[in-house]
Formats: sequence, C-alpha cells, structure tokens
Amino acid sequence: MLDHYQIQLTRMLESEQYGEAKNLLRFLLQCRGEDERHYEEWGSLLTWLEMAFPGSEGAGTPSGADEEVGESEESFREQLLNPPEQDEAYIKQVLYIMEHHPMIDQQILALERAAYIHSPEVDQVMLDWLTGLDGKTIHPVVQFKALQCLKKREISGIVMLDRMGEKVELDIEATPLALDDFPQPVIRILERVEAVTEADDPTLPHFARELWKESLQFLYGTSAYQWMQREDDETVDSYAAALHLTLLLTVYGSANDDDIREAYGITEPLRFRYEQACRTLRQVAAMQQSTEDDHQP
Repeated sequence: MLDHYQIQLTRMLESEQYGEAKNLLRFLLQCRGEDERHYEEWGSLLTWLEMAFPGSEGAGTPSGADEEVGESEESFREQLLNPPEQDEAYIKQVLYIMEHHPMIDQQILALERAAYIHSPEVDQVMLDWLTGLDGKTIHPVVQFKALQCLKKREISGIVMLDRMGEKVELDIEATPLALDDFPQPVIRILERVEAVTEADDPTLPHFARELWKESLQFLYGTSAYQWMQREDDETVDSYAAALHLTLLLTVYGSANDDDIREAYGITEPLRFRYEQACRTLRQVAAMQQSTEDDHQP
C-alpha cells in the first residue's frame, strides 16, 4: 500500500494537484508503523507545499461550499482505503494486520480498509476475531472500530464482548458511526462542557469534543455508558463536571476541583455520582497513557 500512495503522490505533484497532495500527506502522517524516514520526508514535503501553495485547497471552490469540500475529502479518503485491485494477497495482508499488528493505529487503519473489502469471507473472520474465539485480548478502541466496520459491511446480530473488564452484549446495527449518532444524553454531556469552557478558553470546546469521542470509544456498551444515558440533569452535570476536570488535567496539567463542582452545581448529594464519573474517566485516561507508553520508540 505504501508504494500505491507514493505513486499517487507523485502523480498529484506532476499534475500540480497540490491541494490533493497535501491531503494525502496529512493522511499518511496519521498512519503509524512505517519507517521514521518516511514521516520526515512527508512532513518536510507538506511544510514546503503549505508555504509554496497556501491556497491550493480552496482553488476553484466557491465560497460557502463546505459541504462539497467535505464530500470531496471523504471521497478522496475512500479512494485511498479502497484500491481498485483486491486480490487474495491484499485481503490476507489487511486481515493479518487487523489481527496481529502490535500497533493500534495500524489495526484501526486495517479495519478502515476492511470495510471496503468485497469478499464475504471477511465477515466471519472478523466476527471470530472480535468475539475472542482465538483467545486474544483486543484493545477496547479497536473493538469499537471493529463494530463500526461490521456495521458498514451491513452485518447484523448480537455479539458478546469483554470491555473494560465487563461482559457486555452489543447489537452491531446499533453501533454509532459518528458522534452525533450517540444517544442524546451522551451528547448533552459534551454540550454542557462546551458551553462552560468556551468563555474561559475558545480552544477548549474542540479539545473537549476530541476527548469525549476518545472516551466513548473505550466506554461504549459498559455499565458506565448505560449510566450516562439517564435523562436526568444530575447525571448529565456529574459526567460533564468529570469531563471538564479530565480536560483541564489533560490540557493544563492541573485543575481546581472546587471551582468545577461549583460551575456544574455538584452539591453534596451529587458528590458520589460525580466522583464515580471521575473514576471512570481516570480509568480511560490511564489506559490511553498505557497504550501510548507501549508504543514509544
């Protein structure tokens, strides 16, 4: 696949498709597991293109055509993940990386590719791997991405998984494909944090959204996830306060617990719910940090 991307990049540069080339380079820089030399070359080329052709992404694009640009980017990504030739060797390579690669980023990339594989035999291989018939433990984020892949492949049914130390039963068809697909109470938690943090730092809502998306990939289907779907304001406030605390600790390295509890109305009767939510998000943060440490060079 690396050779395929390199050929695509060369063609784009030769035909002066600089915007497309920059998009491809950004995509490649997100993919881990290649030789460090490649990332240095891609990074240097991207920096040069951004300096030499700063407006190339928008060239020829009418003002206000954000939706068309988004569709174009999605189409471009699908083109990269869905090569025209899918022989047996390619399919075996994708499935091998999905099942055996030690780096989570590469497993996720393989799952994104697997969503476009035409062979129906892939479905059973994925189901057997996901449900642990081979006895291997799968990272919770990879599990979630696998559920999304199966849904995209229009697979239905119930699967039993071990997630965050719990046995959970999940309906593949109910898997959210985007943040907006999650239940409304889950979205309200994020919206509450965005509203509170925006006045203090305009960049915090963006980081809150990314942190919440990452946390949900860990927690989906667990008892904590079921708890946060309760409709009452107290549960929303408790989780929102916990998310705000985790956000500040992540971004700044410190946070004032008393100020956060006051901002979200966490009175003494809600203290236990709030502390439970904090413990849940701390567990997620610890697993994220452990994963990052495992893959440090």
